[in-house]
Amino acid sequence: MITCFIRYEIDPFKRDRFADYARAWGQAIPRCGADLIGYFAPHEGSATTAYGVYSIESLAAYEAYRARLAEDPLGRENYAFASRERFILKEERLFLRNVSLPHGPRMPA
Repeated sequence: MITCFIRYEIDPFKRDRFADYARAWGQAIPRCGADLIGYFAPHEGSATTAYGVYSIESLAAYEAYRARLAEDPLGRENYAFASRERFILKEERLFLRNVSLPHGPRMPA
């Protein structure tokens, strides 16, 4: 299993559009085969850094997933929305694997 971390630099005056974009991926990404962990938008601190995080079985599965996402009606519309509205200024992807598993149980506070 690998996890994709997408770091976005967004227009701080268009954060609401990024939130709409994220909600659409909340529907399309799981439907196309990845395990969406979530999209995270600025709350405090930086007003321009946001993240999208999802897991998938392998890089080969990622390639097939990306093809399905490009063909998905909501996926196509979301790509067009981002292009049209220009709220994403920069996007970087990083693939990591969790090397700390299995985790121990969480102790009550």
